[in-house]
Amino acid sequence: MIIELDMQSEVPIYTQLVNQIIEGIASGRLQLGEPLPSVRSLAADIGVNLHTVNKAYTLLKQDGFIQVHRQKGVVIQPDGMPPVTTEYSDKQYRELKPIVAEAICRGMSKEELLRVVEHIHKEITHDRKEDS
Repeated sequence: MIIELDMQSEVPIYTQLVNQIIEGIASGRLQLGEPLPSVRSLAADIGVNLHTVNKAYTLLKQDGFIQVHRQKGVVIQPDGMPPVTTEYSDKQYRELKPIVAEAICRGMSKEELLRVVEHIHKEITHDRKEDS
């Protein structure tokens, strides 16, 4: 797994880690049951504090994307990904609304915005479609 962090970004490092691991799962580069590096190992590999990786793993575990086993270590949730719930839909709405509002303020049409979303979806799922 290749993690690319932007140390100059306003997005916290633990959030970047969470986002990249979820994107890895969505793209198929990370498979169900696949092991992830230990907190200590990943922190050393990417040059961040142990607590940063631990926070990312804790959030991923709470949301159901990973499991932490005493014997197996950290693995991508082997039983499948968390489903779309009302809470998830509400969170998604809250996070997308300001992005859509800013796009409208900047003069982006609905079609342009939908093309961006479609492009991102295609970019993430591109590898997955080639594998199937």
